[in-house]
Amino acid sequence: MKSRLSKWIAGAAAVAVVALALPASAQTTYNIASIADFTGPYADIMKDLVGARRATVDWWNEEVGKGMGIKIGMKDYDGRYDAAQTASLWPGIKAELNPVAVLGVGGPDVAALQGRLPADKVPMFMSTAAYGFAWKPDPWIFNPRPTYGHEAAAFFEWFRSTRGIKGPLKVAIISSEASPAYVDIAKGAEKFAKDNPDKAEIVETIYTEVQPTDLTTQVGRVIRKGAQVIDIQTNTAAVVATKRALQALGKTDIAIMMSSHNGLIASGKAIGGMKDLEGDYEVYGMAVPTDEKTKAHDFQQMVVAKYKAQVTWSVASVMGFNQTLVALRAIEAAARKVGADKVTGEAVRTALMATQLPSDQTFGILPNLTYTNDAPFPVTGLTVNVATIKDGKYVIAAENVPVPAITKW
Repeated sequence: MKSRLSKWIAGAAAVAVVALALPASAQTTYNIASIADFTGPYADIMKDLVGARRATVDWWNEEVGKGMGIKIGMKDYDGRYDAAQTASLWPGIKAELNPVAVLGVGGPDVAALQGRLPADKVPMFMSTAAYGFAWKPDPWIFNPRPTYGHEAAAFFEWFRSTRGIKGPLKVAIISSEASPAYVDIAKGAEKFAKDNPDKAEIVETIYTEVQPTDLTTQVGRVIRKGAQVIDIQTNTAAVVATKRALQALGKTDIAIMMSSHNGLIASGKAIGGMKDLEGDYEVYGMAVPTDEKTKAHDFQQMVVAKYKAQVTWSVASVMGFNQTLVALRAIEAAARKVGADKVTGEAVRTALMATQLPSDQTFGILPNLTYTNDAPFPVTGLTVNVATIKDGKYVIAAENVPVPAITKW
């Protein structure tokens, strides 16, 4: 008995030695640079936006990357929503991380890095709508959504049809010259109206302070011009000032249209309650974070439960999820094409161009995406979703509204 036991122990020890001698499964780590805004105008939404980025990386590392022999590392940098700050950070980011991808916040990041990334061969993935000044062929910066002008135009068409308006929809735009992105937002809507005078008429574009406090005079002027919709795709302060002006002037039947970063929930908090935004709208080419059961909502609840993600179900988290999922799916496609240990920024960009990204791959957070060399966003097949406040509740007003064609401005 003792002899047999001794032999079993000796055999088990030999197996253990052999197992220890075998190499561990190889794993390659690649880095993503996460540009955020912790001290600038969008600092209030960064907890959810950056939290969603981190939750998505944690999920991908465990459930996708591990099986491919890849791990993604990510580090945050405070760009302060300032082009000069992002530009000054970039050489250090590149030297420290050697990233295969960058996650950006908004227009300043695009302005700062648009000319540098092609030479550095690192693609940047945005969560926002695109900008006319970045609408160029052979892009290295990618948006999952069309331009703000496209998203606004889709809303104009939907609103006009829904309300049964026979002539052109009369639109006022409130923007600011403080940011190139804000100027571009106005130009996109103006371009659609100029090319489609039977569908939309811009009664006036108001350029005001970046965060206005009183717009009563300006709003009164566009009311007299017959505005039916006020397009505000800038920030919550502009929404609050406009809504207060409409209330003061007794014109609560004129709808305000917002975007994702200044939408109904964010603007509702800023104004003191979403009830004040009854009948107003937000529009964008990604999932709407209502309480309704969707694949997108299921994904958020899964990462909270399984990966202890500190992220609420909000527009900001949807933005963080959308850009990170596109970046990770592109890395995934690159690894399959060139090998898990040979992924580079250039390989990630090439794979994105050659790979269709169906909506299921982003858990319904984005529509089907097909990128080409023509633009930094898919130029065909895009749709938007529309949300509103109805009877005091945040609800989806329309889904998969087609985005009309707009010529480049």
